[in-house]
Amino acid sequence: MTVIPTPDTADRADTAADPASERDRRFMALAQRAADEARRAGEVPVGAVIVLGEDVIATGFNHPIGGHDPSAHAEMAALREAARTLQNYRLPGCELYVTLEPCLMCAGAIMHARIARVVFGAADPKTGACGSVVDMFANEQLNHHTSVTGGVLADECGHALKNFFAERRRLAREERAARQAHEAQASLTNTP
Repeated sequence: MTVIPTPDTADRADTAADPASERDRRFMALAQRAADEARRAGEVPVGAVIVLGEDVIATGFNHPIGGHDPSAHAEMAALREAARTLQNYRLPGCELYVTLEPCLMCAGAIMHARIARVVFGAADPKTGACGSVVDMFANEQLNHHTSVTGGVLADECGHALKNFFAERRRLAREERAARQAHEAQASLTNTP
């Protein structure tokens, strides 16, 4: 993996003061590109990038369906790539940008990797572990605490997910209608 340098448009102090900084939007846009790769592969469009300073060190996108792997979430793919890039499973000082709020599995891996900050786009009201369902990162008993910023480009990230699932439902309806028409035709043909 090659480290991708990006132009420095905001320093860390500005990022902390403005949760939806230009820097956050820029890196979230890169995560959206990764999500589009997932969509093109027929996967739920979730993408992630891991940043160290101003360098993108890893990118990942959802691929549990094609990979037959329930752990193949965008965050997990990006964490694995970042660990290989840095030759360390600990990723202190790194930030993870992801288009959908991490689930509990991904939040656990993020904590084990010692990611400093998570920035997510759309909230996940079904499995979100950054406050939507549970807030794993707010648990004081845990030994590592990651800061979380949510809602960066939330509308765009959420729109991509809604469009994906609407298209899947449309295709399922068309397949069901075609199957029913075929079965009806077959029953007419088989009638004496």
